[in-house]
Amino acid sequence: MQFYVDGYKPGDPEILAAAPGTETQPAGLPDAVDVLIIGTGPAGMVLAAQLSAFPGITTRIVDRRDGPLQVGQADGVACRTVETFDTFGLSAKLVREGYWVNETVFWRPSPDDRATIARTGRVQDTEDGLSEFPHLIVNQARLLSYLQDYMAKSPTRLAPDFGVDFVTLAVEPEGDHPVVVTVKDVATGADRVVRARYVVGCDGARSRVRDAIGAVPEGDYANHAWGVVDMLAVTDFPDIRIKAAIQSADHGNILLIPREGGYMVRLYVDLGEVDPANRDAVRDITEEQVISAARRVLHPYTLDVRDVAWFSVYQVGQRVTDRFDDVPADEAGSRLPRVFIAGDACHTHSAKAGQGMNVSIQDAVNLGWKLAAVLDGRASPDLLRTYTVERHAIAQGLIDFDKEWSAIMASPPKDPAHPERGGVDPEELQAYFVKSGRYTAGVATHYPSATCLTTEAVHQALARGFTVGMRFHSAPVVRLADAKPMQLGHVHRADGAWRLYAFADAAAERLRRLMDRLATSDRSPVRRFTPDGADIDSVIDVRAIFQQGHRDLKVEELPALLLPRKGRFGLIDYEKAFTADLKTGPDIFDLRGIDRTRGAMVVVRPDQYVATVLPLDAHDELTAFFKRILLDRR
Repeated sequence: MQFYVDGYKPGDPEILAAAPGTETQPAGLPDAVDVLIIGTGPAGMVLAAQLSAFPGITTRIVDRRDGPLQVGQADGVACRTVETFDTFGLSAKLVREGYWVNETVFWRPSPDDRATIARTGRVQDTEDGLSEFPHLIVNQARLLSYLQDYMAKSPTRLAPDFGVDFVTLAVEPEGDHPVVVTVKDVATGADRVVRARYVVGCDGARSRVRDAIGAVPEGDYANHAWGVVDMLAVTDFPDIRIKAAIQSADHGNILLIPREGGYMVRLYVDLGEVDPANRDAVRDITEEQVISAARRVLHPYTLDVRDVAWFSVYQVGQRVTDRFDDVPADEAGSRLPRVFIAGDACHTHSAKAGQGMNVSIQDAVNLGWKLAAVLDGRASPDLLRTYTVERHAIAQGLIDFDKEWSAIMASPPKDPAHPERGGVDPEELQAYFVKSGRYTAGVATHYPSATCLTTEAVHQALARGFTVGMRFHSAPVVRLADAKPMQLGHVHRADGAWRLYAFADAAAERLRRLMDRLATSDRSPVRRFTPDGADIDSVIDVRAIFQQGHRDLKVEELPALLLPRKGRFGLIDYEKAFTADLKTGPDIFDLRGIDRTRGAMVVVRPDQYVATVLPLDAHDELTAFFKRILLDRR
């Protein structure tokens, strides 16, 4: 964490200097904003947190609720989400407070007595090396509170406006703030109009924003219901503190998720088929009925529920909205989007794979940096077309996966004495869980070269472990100036900047030529796309990784670009150069398949996805890549 660049200030360094005029957020909504976000769920709050960091962007987020969420809803935090929260400086809180999902156990009917259950398998939850962060369980309300605290400390001092309900919107053909939004004060019932440059609907599965732009959810309800209970209970079930997939012979299935804090547990309880002609009947199911069903599945073990923190019943459904913005397909080439949807407004599915909140957060991260780039003058509004293209494909993949996973989880186990009855072999369930590990960890997302943001993998051989279109997979390094061992990916911040990681060739000659060209050439993308007066790393943040150990290099011999002058005092930033960590086994060059002879440039998008891999001497190709995205600022 870096601070004091503009002078020493006592107190909490996470409280950033307030932008002029925003020391405190004015009460009530202004008449016009740059971005209006509807809904304070995970997607809305992550989007608001990103935009709150930009003093020049006026953002507001509203919700019909009278205050922040307190309990319940999503709790699974995938490895990729923890990586994302690290860019906000929030991963340590998650890791410290959350339950770590280290292993998963599998239970099925006992071969000796099918009326009882027995443990049949145990696997590691996340494969070694997949991420430096664990799979966590953290109450959604706590996760949202982290984001709200982050926003309150941001330059804009952004805070949600609760008790404000979205009514409708219209998009005018012209004007600086063409989206005309009608909202209602829940307490008084009074309507008012707010104009916005952009609106984002993060308002859930029954999204009114989605309805207002004519987007249509496509798919079907699966005729199956599940009850979910967060409980404090006393039990003799031995795996109450390990994630467990439990299949009973005749009473359905349970997915057991231990919760943070050491005592609470969540049970997803199979409630069987739903009558398509009477779907509303599930609303009459009580928590007592769900707990009774859980006891039948867990037999012969006992379950004494002492307190229920949250209870809900839901039907499994898989639906994807046809588009994620306000531009119909037949107008995609002639209109730019002004209204977007994210999260459950885009895709709905079961909760048992733990993907809903995680995929929603990635929707917001994808859209957030693009909105910031456009509103901050870094990129043209054409960039916003890429949101639907990239995220719709990801949502469809999520639905396809969820259909398979839900079907397996809802199926009874095969009875060896009656194979004609069908069902799922418990070994099949365990094998599918292991096979799906990368997907459920959130690291399987791949953005193909369908937009300007990702290239063909022509030079992939130079850095085989940094797959073009996939997330930047961190690895250990040592920071040269202070010998600090750290993860390279942890230098990434949610600040809208691109990262250029230059991995040195054997003699570092190509690397030094690249650094000199980026610092001095008129064709340098760093010089062309950084505004006059801005810090040199504010648009494209250049970092170098050398093959030698940190004691074999001298800070004073680094290229000037790796010792940039910043802030109003022109202080030197010493945190741009790294070396291989020679103590931890295979170093980053071996772990990520970097060509040691030629080195490589790895260009990473603001959302941490690899945009391209290039040779160190591909200077013109690097400039051409950024030219198709960023605007000249000099």
